[in-house]
Amino acid sequence: MSSSLRIAKEEWRQWLRSRLAVLSLIVFTVLLLFTTAFTMLDAQEARHERLHQQEQAEETFLNQPDRHPHRMVHYGHYVFRAPPPLAMFDPGVDAVTGQSLFLEGHRQNSAMFADARAEARTGGFGALTPAKLYHLFLPLLIIALGHGVILREREARTLGPLLSQGVSGSRLYRGKLLALGVLIAALSLPALFSAIAATFFGESLLASLALYTGTLLYLGVWAALTLLVSLATRSRGLALGVLSALWVITVLVIPRIGVTSASAALPTEGKILTDMRMNEDLRKLGDGHNAADPAFAKLRANLLAQYDVETVDELPINFRGMVASESETKLTETLNAYAEKRMERERDQAAHLSAYGWISPYIAVGAASRHLAGTDLETHHRFLREAEAVRFDFVQGLNKAHIEDLSYEDDINRNNGEEGWKNARIDSENWKVLNNFRFAPDAAQTRLDRAMSMLMALTLWFMGLLGLGLIAARRLTP
Repeated sequence: MSSSLRIAKEEWRQWLRSRLAVLSLIVFTVLLLFTTAFTMLDAQEARHERLHQQEQAEETFLNQPDRHPHRMVHYGHYVFRAPPPLAMFDPGVDAVTGQSLFLEGHRQNSAMFADARAEARTGGFGALTPAKLYHLFLPLLIIALGHGVILREREARTLGPLLSQGVSGSRLYRGKLLALGVLIAALSLPALFSAIAATFFGESLLASLALYTGTLLYLGVWAALTLLVSLATRSRGLALGVLSALWVITVLVIPRIGVTSASAALPTEGKILTDMRMNEDLRKLGDGHNAADPAFAKLRANLLAQYDVETVDELPINFRGMVASESETKLTETLNAYAEKRMERERDQAAHLSAYGWISPYIAVGAASRHLAGTDLETHHRFLREAEAVRFDFVQGLNKAHIEDLSYEDDINRNNGEEGWKNARIDSENWKVLNNFRFAPDAAQTRLDRAMSMLMALTLWFMGLLGLGLIAARRLTP
C-alpha cells in the first residue's frame, strides 16, 4: 500500500473518530439526499403539469365555437415552458423569470412567476436545491473537516517523525488531498444520480456529465484551497478564520459587488419611463381597431389603386382585416425592438457578472451550472422569442381569416342586432392557425460552448491552487 493511500486512510479514521465530523457528514448526506429527491420529484411534477396545461390550452383554443376573428385575437392563448431535465439539479433563473405567458393581440405580456407550492410544502425552504447545497454549503463542510489535516500533524508533533521517516511533504499533501477527494466523491453521488436520472428523462449525456464535472471541479477548488491554507498557517484557529473569510468573500461579497457593479455600469431604464416611451411610439402607429384612423390612409389609397375601385366597400377583401393585419405588423416590430433592447441589456449585465467568475469560483460554477442545465437567462430569452413568434403567427393567421373569410359589409354591421352578429362570425376551422408549442433547451453542445469559459475558470483555479499546494508541500517543515 502506498504511503499516500495510508495517509488518506488514517485521515478518514481520524474523521470517523470525531463525533462532530461524523454528525456533520450525516447531516449533509441526509440533506443532500432529501433535497435531491425532493427537487427531482418537484421538477418532474412541474414538467408533467405544464405539458398537460399546454395541451389543455391548445385544445381549449381550437375548440372555441364560431366567432368574429378579432374576438379570438383577444381571447388569446397560453404557452408554458416545461423545466428541462437538469432543472432537477439546478432550476436556475426559472423561479424568478416565470414559465408561462398569455399571448394576445396588440401586446406582449410578461412571463408569469412560478407558483409557491414547493416553498409552502417545505416550510419556506422551497429554494433549497442540490446546486445551492453543492455551491454554497458543501465548501463549508470541506473547510470544517479539512482545515486541520496538516495542522493536526504539526500540533500532535507527528509531522517531524513522518518527514524523517521518508514521507515527503508532497506525499503527505497527496495523501491528504486523496482523503478530501474521497469525501467529495462520496458526497457528490447524489449529483451523479441527478445527472444520470436526467438522461433517462431525455437529457444529453454530454450535458449531464459536463454539469457533474463542473461541480467536482468546484469542490476540488475548495479542497485544494483548504489544504493550501492548512499548509501555510500554524494554528487551526487561524486556518479556520482565513478559510471562513475566503468563503464569505468569494461566496457572499464578490457576487454582491458583481451585481452592484453590473447595475451601475449598465443601468436599465425604469419600467414606467420605458412604458411611456413605448406607448408614445405605439400611438404614432394608429389604432388598429379604427379603420378610419389617418395612420392607415396610405394603406387605403394603395389598396384602392391596386384593385381599381373607388371605395373600401368595393374591395374584394375586408379592409378592416387589412388594417388589423397592418397594425399588428407595425406594432410587433416596435414591441420587439423594445424587448430586444431590454434583453440585450440583461445579457450585458449577466456577462458583466460572469466576468467576476475569474475571481470567484462560486460565480463561475453558478453560471456554468445554469448554462449546462438549460436554466440560464439566454434560454429564458429564447423562450420569450419563440412564444412571441407563436403569438404573432396566430394573430396574423386570424387577421388573414378576417381579411378573406369575412365580408366588409358583414363586419361593419356586426352590431346591428343578433342577425348582424351571426353574420359576422366565421367558421371555427380557422382557429387551426394555432401552432403547437413545445419548448426545449438548446442542444448540449451549444450549452457546453456557452459554459466553457466558466469551466475554464474553474479548471485554472483548481490547477493553480493545486500547483501552489505542491510547492508549499515541498517546503514543508515541522
